[in-house]
Amino acid sequence: MKNTLYIIILIFALLSFAGCNDDTMDYNHPNVDLFVKQLKAGDYKTKSPEGFVEVPHFTEADIPSLLKYTPDLTIIPTFPMPPTTSSAYDSKIRLGECVLWIVESIRLGHSASLGCHIVVANAENYEAVFFLNDSELLDAAKRYKNWWSERSSHHTRTMWTIDTCYDNPLCGSGYRWW
Repeated sequence: MKNTLYIIILIFALLSFAGCNDDTMDYNHPNVDLFVKQLKAGDYKTKSPEGFVEVPHFTEADIPSLLKYTPDLTIIPTFPMPPTTSSAYDSKIRLGECVLWIVESIRLGHSASLGCHIVVANAENYEAVFFLNDSELLDAAKRYKNWWSERSSHHTRTMWTIDTCYDNPLCGSGYRWW
């Protein structure tokens, strides 16, 4: 009887510890590296306060960490879009492009587009054939890094600023968000 009690306690303890996981995401204070790790593994499941699995609340302070991942062309199984956007993807979802979508959403203060794809500007429609290829995506990533570098160098816009592309990383690129 005593051995049975020990076995039951041991099984209970093992199950309790198995449930502990250091890889939990805090929606309001997310960790960029953990988020990317979970996206690549396909096991990101953090819910917003509204109960939807969506991108956690990244802020402008997270942009430098996010930009590290923009050249990553890894195909990820899913990306957690807000419920107001399109979840239908007819093509591959690349990590770097989705990270750029997060950066653009931070820049704008709302969802950047209906999906995490950049397309050729003035395309006939927004079918997958008009999504950027890998080299174009790397060019877009470079443009975002340059934009952030300029912005973080305290080059602020004044009433005398004449640069029409001042705060638009894709300006003049021939690309736009879907």
